[in-house]
Amino acid sequence: MPRSPRTERGSATVEAVIGVPAFLLFIGLLVLGGRMAIAQQVVQSAAADAARAASIARSQSAARADATTAAEYSLRNQHLDCAHTTTSVDLAAFRSSVGTAGQVHATVTCHLRVDDLGLPGLSGTRAITATMSSPLDTHRERG
Repeated sequence: MPRSPRTERGSATVEAVIGVPAFLLFIGLLVLGGRMAIAQQVVQSAAADAARAASIARSQSAARADATTAAEYSLRNQHLDCAHTTTSVDLAAFRSSVGTAGQVHATVTCHLRVDDLGLPGLSGTRAITATMSSPLDTHRERG
């Protein structure tokens, strides 16, 4: 007696039920990775701009304000939408005497929104941080 061929009715539906969500998750993870990589580059650029702005300021208070303004402008100019941004500046070199080499260090942190991707278990924001330095002019008056 000949055997009846197996039917594969419904197998395409099962493959779709399993495959499509896995594919969408994979695409979501790629988008997240790309977003995080671009954000890291933008935050590094903002930190470099903040350090440079602080290093050319004439006083510590002006350096802090200029660094914060430069970082915010850089992030906004590069269209990075941060939920919250912080800029901290190490201005210890301003206290050194004229003729002494010094560096200004600026750290920028952007809390990047990731909850709009709809990935399971991923909500809220992720902090992206970068620190950059810029030299102070050794022969400039420091206040």
